Amino acid sequence: MNTTEISVFVIYLVFMLSIGIWFFMKSKDGSDKSYFLGDRAMGPWVTALSAGSSDMSAWVLMGLPTSVYALGLGQVWICIGLLAGYALSWIFEAPRLRKFSIVAKDSITLPQYLTNRFLSKSLALQFICAVVFLIAYTIYSASSMKACGTLFNTVMGMDPQLAMYLGALIIVSYTFLGGFSAVCWTDFFQGLLILGALLIAPIFAATLVDASQAASIPANFWDMTAKWQDIVSGLAWGLGYFGMPHIIIRFMSLRDQKDMTKSAIIGISWTALILIFAAIVGVVGRMYLGMDDNINKNSLVFITMVRNIFPALISGVLLSAVLAASMSTADSQLLAAASSFASDVYQPMIRNNKAGNTEMLWAGRFVVLAIAIISVIIASSPNAGSIMSLVSNAWGVFGAAFGPAILLSLFWRRFTFNGAVAGIVAGAIVDIGWFIYMPSSGVYELLPGFVGGLIAGVIASLIDAEPSEEVLKLYDDAMNYKE
Repeated sequence: MNTTEISVFVIYLVFMLSIGIWFFMKSKDGSDKSYFLGDRAMGPWVTALSAGSSDMSAWVLMGLPTSVYALGLGQVWICIGLLAGYALSWIFEAPRLRKFSIVAKDSITLPQYLTNRFLSKSLALQFICAVVFLIAYTIYSASSMKACGTLFNTVMGMDPQLAMYLGALIIVSYTFLGGFSAVCWTDFFQGLLILGALLIAPIFAATLVDASQAASIPANFWDMTAKWQDIVSGLAWGLGYFGMPHIIIRFMSLRDQKDMTKSAIIGISWTALILIFAAIVGVVGRMYLGMDDNINKNSLVFITMVRNIFPALISGVLLSAVLAASMSTADSQLLAAASSFASDVYQPMIRNNKAGNTEMLWAGRFVVLAIAIISVIIASSPNAGSIMSLVSNAWGVFGAAFGPAILLSLFWRRFTFNGAVAGIVAGAIVDIGWFIYMPSSGVYELLPGFVGGLIAGVIASLIDAEPSEEVLKLYDDAMNYKE
């Protein structure tokens, strides 16, 4: 146990909590739009770094480097796929989604947008989306809680389960208080910290590697084309961005369309640096640390490297980046699930559209608390799997279920409500079915799930009656929307 590292952690956690308190105190109207979407007042820097850091959870500091460390450069295809998908989502999806969500009755959640896009009074789509949200976000959040437990156990010797509860308490507290604005601003600062840590650690470690250590690595470690499944599956990761609710909701929150290009440049540049240096951490870690089963099993490449190289004060700051990565994703996931439940289930189905602002906020806050508790329970299970596997499972479900439906809603005028329902259901079922029954294929389940959802959405829409004149007008109004 190192008291200096612990002191740095405590200062960092207090700073994050203070942001939540600040936005709670300065909240103007206490409306659900303010709590769940920050009044669409986010600037380009906050939006871009918040979107990036809410995506790059602890897996980018622990899971991804360890995959490269253990399996070689074939895993770098994940980085290539993610960067391509992220760039395309900013360039093609973000501008339209912000306009469409405003025209579609100023929608503040993804399920609400998909329903309003078709001017439907049916609650089926909102309910299906909310169920997928609650299940997938609970699994996704478990990966962040597991990372907190691993970090505190390694650095402080604290019981991993106790550490998970501590991390969950901090995350829930500032999300509970400050809502979307607090989440975006904490993610902004955490994004800067994550980038700094990934830039510094491998550069210093590389100066300590000698030629004999590099020569001892097996030749197949350097082969990026060893398996076609690695290439296909790695590139398929990029499809997840088109349907990742806690990331694309940032597109909806931008202050105006003029900030879109600036946000895209900032966000894509940040993500490119993060992914490149995450892979470099894995490569340099293999040369510097050698192959160690404990490091591989517990995803400790970055943590071990930092603690071996730097004095306690600096290592404490750099290791706080792991906390930053864990919290920046968990808070966004909790808030997205809470907003979906409050706006898409509690208000229309349970309260029959009679709940006031205060009641809606507390319904959302209750979901934040419930998901956090369940996530910790999942993460503490010995059968939970690695950080990378938990992220992979949740990422696949989201991308396969929502990606095709959102893209078709933005780019196809003929797309219908029933097509959206079919696409979401089919994408989720194919993704989960492939994961359960076809693991031997070596192909990431997101790819067949995405294709399945896309085909189902198109076929169901073509079989269905054409959209009404009002729905077609909404599409045209969104395409012509100007601030």
